Amino acid sequence: MRITVFTPTYNRAHTLLNLYTSLVNQTYHDFEWLIIDDGSSDNTQQIVEEWIQQGNHFQIRYYKQPNGGKHRAINKGVQLSNSELFFIVDSDDQLTSNALSVIAAQVDDISSDSNIKFAGVCGCRGYSSTQIIGTTFTGKTLDCTCLERSKYGISGDKAEVFYTNILRKYPFPEYDGENFVTECVVWDKIASDGYCMRYFNEIIYLCEYLEDGLTHQGLSLYYRNPNGYGHYLRMCRDNHKFSFGLSAYYDAECYYHWKNMMSAQEIAKLIGTNTIHLLFISYALQIRKLLSKLKKLALNILRGKSS
Repeated sequence: MRITVFTPTYNRAHTLLNLYTSLVNQTYHDFEWLIIDDGSSDNTQQIVEEWIQQGNHFQIRYYKQPNGGKHRAINKGVQLSNSELFFIVDSDDQLTSNALSVIAAQVDDISSDSNIKFAGVCGCRGYSSTQIIGTTFTGKTLDCTCLERSKYGISGDKAEVFYTNILRKYPFPEYDGENFVTECVVWDKIASDGYCMRYFNEIIYLCEYLEDGLTHQGLSLYYRNPNGYGHYLRMCRDNHKFSFGLSAYYDAECYYHWKNMMSAQEIAKLIGTNTIHLLFISYALQIRKLLSKLKKLALNILRGKSS
């Protein structure tokens, strides 16, 4: 089996059919569909078992585990996969009919290149087959690390396909009592160790951002998982991903979200800064917000007097 299409799912019985149908319609057949059910309470298991019984052009493997978050599901999926390539496709998304064929061709193109360390290949995601998510580079292909994306004008969610043996070397950290770690923690670590991706300008992955999905939960999801978020912020600091202003903003927000949970010293250590800097930045930004509110109030009063 060359490709494992991997889907972590949680209470997504109502969306899985679209993904299943897109896999049935693939023009490339040397793949399996590996599903990790992360503690669903709906009828996910029932519908997947029905598909398995029906028989398909591809193998479906289904495993259920207690709810622990997408990152734990990915760790388990990587260990269970016997394929060369590992392609994470979320349960509320789907693939274009030629997606796996395009992936296989791109991997074939880089297999003979021994001058670059490749972690895999990466296509585009789209809201449709013609409307790309984010921005992309000019040209057909580009070889760079994911830490270099912004330099080439690449932004937004993309469709990463990794060599399975690479992902085995870089498991997601797992913290007791927390159920979220952003994928950037692993993708950035792979990049910082010098591994490139072959980026190609073709939409192969179609997205729908649901209201109850991870994307819509925003920063609140990060703040509910401080160890995982702290890990991510420390890596961003090490890789110089944030400007001073953006770093200061994140530092201050962490302090105000966690100051009732832990000390300033603990917060500073968690996010990779020092306590004095953290407190100074936090209070400075708070004063700036207060001054901005006072300015607006003063302008409203002046407008009232002049009317």
